[in-house]
Amino acid sequence: MVQSITLETAKEVINAAEDAAAAIDNPMVITVVNSEGNLVAQQRMNNAWLASVSISRNKAYTSAALDMPTHELAKATQPGESLWGLQTTDDNQLVVFGGGYPLVHDGEIVGAIGVSGGAVEQDRTVAEAGVDAFEGMH
Repeated sequence: MVQSITLETAKEVINAAEDAAAAIDNPMVITVVNSEGNLVAQQRMNNAWLASVSISRNKAYTSAALDMPTHELAKATQPGESLWGLQTTDDNQLVVFGGGYPLVHDGEIVGAIGVSGGAVEQDRTVAEAGVDAFEGMH
């Protein structure tokens, strides 16, 4: 049976990411999903963009569904590349820019984090803080 991230762990991951967002003074929406891309927890910081609610969830879903960080899809989904149009599939849930990362324990993806609310580099920085916190728990 595939392990799945617990709610308690998801909250700790979100808290670490929120601390990173606060440190750069950028409100974010932070989402954690299980290995199948289903929502475990989501938090919208005060004044975070409403659109970031679905974007962060879709980033987390994409990372879980495709077993990779979302920024790794950016080049392959450009016009003329092998995955051009990928973001229009799977009910438009796939995100092909940075801010989503799988959460891996003992070589298995047990969940994913998605962050939205800033520039892509800011989203990645905040999500990476969540990944680092997760890895520090194991």
